[in-house]
Amino acid sequence: MAQQEQTSSYWIIVGSLDNFRRTAERGFTVQGIKSRHRKKAERMAPGDKLIWYVTGVKALAGVATITSPFYESYERIWESGDPKKAAEDYPYRVEIAPDVVLSEDEFVPAEPVARQMVYARKWPAANWTLAFQGNVHEIGEDDYRLIRTAIEAWVPSNSGATGVRAGR
Repeated sequence: MAQQEQTSSYWIIVGSLDNFRRTAERGFTVQGIKSRHRKKAERMAPGDKLIWYVTGVKALAGVATITSPFYESYERIWESGDPKKAAEDYPYRVEIAPDVVLSEDEFVPAEPVARQMVYARKWPAANWTLAFQGNVHEIGEDDYRLIRTAIEAWVPSNSGATGVRAGR
């Protein structure tokens, strides 16, 4: 029987700057996903790509590769900024490895990139941020490549220790 070729999926993780910092504090080795997104977390697999969109600053912060199947953990790492959702513990997790991660002063403004994304065309151009509502979104490979190219182009050639470059 021929082995099936695995195709990668591409995910955008939407979160606050504080939650991005919590991921950074762990060396970009683990990413949490909110409880209402279990089905998406279950579909995440090693080799899939993950992109961070940081709310508030409306910016793209980096790319990582998922290195494990999803698992559950209730250790409090990430927090919801909504007081009504204070109990949210982002229980679905995947292990990750950073590909390209920008320092906070290098984040790529998301609007020009979003306006070119097939995924974001579902919303009126004036409301492009609606494409980044919610904690996790699956996007197509073309949108992934568009975002990754924008992030890699933004990294200064003399980037310091915070700019990480790795394989595709």
